[in-house]
Amino acid sequence: MGHRKKHAPHRGSLGYRRKRALKQTSRLRTWPESSEPRLLGFIGYKAGMTHIALVNSDKRSPFYKQEQFIPVTIVETPPITIFSIQLYGTDDITNSIRVVKQIWGENLDKDLGRRIKLPKKKLNKKAEIAEARKALVDISEVRVLVHTTPREAGLPQKTPDVIEIKIGGSIEEAFNYAAEYLDSKVNLDDIYTPNDFVDINAVTKGKGFSGPVKRHGIKIMPRKKRKGRRVVGCIGPWHPARVMWTVPRAGQLGYFTRTEYNKQILKIGDDGEEVTPVSGFKRYGKVSKHVMIHGSIPGPAKRLIRIRDPVRPKKVDIEDLQITYISTTAKN
Repeated sequence: MGHRKKHAPHRGSLGYRRKRALKQTSRLRTWPESSEPRLLGFIGYKAGMTHIALVNSDKRSPFYKQEQFIPVTIVETPPITIFSIQLYGTDDITNSIRVVKQIWGENLDKDLGRRIKLPKKKLNKKAEIAEARKALVDISEVRVLVHTTPREAGLPQKTPDVIEIKIGGSIEEAFNYAAEYLDSKVNLDDIYTPNDFVDINAVTKGKGFSGPVKRHGIKIMPRKKRKGRRVVGCIGPWHPARVMWTVPRAGQLGYFTRTEYNKQILKIGDDGEEVTPVSGFKRYGKVSKHVMIHGSIPGPAKRLIRIRDPVRPKKVDIEDLQITYISTTAKN
């Protein structure tokens, strides 16, 4: 961009599919492999951002063992409840996986009925688990359905969010884990520890219908341009007489499903007062159980955040984290 002092040559990518997300609950299409039988993900709600002072523990960094101020995001992570087991098998015709058996829990939360239709007949969990255990040979993947507990978070909503999470380990180990924790609550510190790297998946902040300057970062035309300044000078040739998909055009900006890879967990805590600003997070309020993530993540406050084991894991030699200061000044 020759007309500005700031060097910003690439502001919007045409490689992304710029289609509005269907719902606020984002979708994961890929799960990593793991030899440990445990949940490969978690859910939380974005509260806001603050900054901390941290002793740099990355041996590759030129600021190794020096104190730095870094931005962090606070995500409230109330416990999740496993209420159903999904057993997947491989379809011989399409060679794709599909649900072959679903096992419901017996103690279903009443608030879950606000989100999905609950089974009316009385469920016998032990009998269904015993029956499914005999047919594990035909099972290729074990996942569980979990729901959040927004009443235990700083949210006004009562309706829980429902997502599906894969379980690591072998088929037998994954099934035993799912059967053990069915109808049970799981906390974030049961799965992750500080210094772990995770992937963050969420729906970004929606900005509506925007022009090509804001959407793709094209150059603003000269002042004496006759047919507009914030437009593309030429949208295509005479032949072929069509507008190609590579031409920056106006359209939807934001509210896209995006994944950020290898975000470091800096802290997992139960006391929200040590990270909550004096007047609470803007448009959110106060938090209780939370996780502190290095840097920014997609989405506005109160947006559902999906945490997943990294599919592109980094090999970084990092020592124990030393947080010396957490800012709790008012952010409003």
